[in-house]
Amino acid sequence: MTRIGFAGLGRMGRLMAANLIKAGFDVVVWNRTQQTAVEFAKRHGVTSVARPVDLANSCEIVVTMLADDASSSNVHFGAHGLFAGHQVKTFVEMGTMSCDHILALAASTPACARVVDAPVSGATQAAEAGDLMIMVGASDAQAHSFAPILDAMGSRIMYLGKTGDGAVMKLSVNALIHGINQTFSEAMSVAQAAGIAPNKAYDVIQASAACPPMLNYRRPLYLDETAHEVTFTVSLARKDMAVMTGLAREFGIKTPQCDVTLQQLQAAETRGYGARDMAAMLAYAQESSK
Repeated sequence: MTRIGFAGLGRMGRLMAANLIKAGFDVVVWNRTQQTAVEFAKRHGVTSVARPVDLANSCEIVVTMLADDASSSNVHFGAHGLFAGHQVKTFVEMGTMSCDHILALAASTPACARVVDAPVSGATQAAEAGDLMIMVGASDAQAHSFAPILDAMGSRIMYLGKTGDGAVMKLSVNALIHGINQTFSEAMSVAQAAGIAPNKAYDVIQASAACPPMLNYRRPLYLDETAHEVTFTVSLARKDMAVMTGLAREFGIKTPQCDVTLQQLQAAETRGYGARDMAAMLAYAQESSK
């Protein structure tokens, strides 16, 4: 059986790695905080390693679920990074990265190996259920060797063609999500200012044509954000929008909606909202209006 390395056991990564184990894969894990990997490995009966290079010297496929370009660079490059190993044939990058970073990784990949971007869409609930949508920067034929791994973590796998396409589509999807998050926060703030109870306002929005799936499964967070675990932080949303607006500039595309969303996320982060769930943008909209 092919041994799978998994790097990055954060909110999403630990759930995705657990699904690989449930599917019967031989999984080896690494995390920046080593104790996290040790505890995960003990709980799931798998092996943990101390350095990224140890994954790359013992696994044919390595999956990474990392926060951003900088953390990805730290994990891949350097004397003890993934690219210092010699066993890996495929690096599957599942975090939200810039297209430029994915292409830089692909250009630096060790001989006889390849990098495939395969970022995911879906919150922690979808990650736990193996119900993620995965956007793959490869054709279905090119992904044949690792497609079963993706199937263990997602319910809908979208093969987009070439390296970097997954990263572009993930940023595009997240731009919509964060734009909806901002507009929803403003709409709810107006309704509540008019004296409409939050639950009632939410009922109306959910029953309307304007309701996307995220508003259904995120309802508890929007109505009482501080009472629930963080699923996706304001800081990560700001990072996504900064990368998205940068990509748009590269293509010469004007994105006024994205620009405003980014400005609001930056302002909220400055006011101390960075570590809170992105649902806290509702609280920020109300606070900043006072």
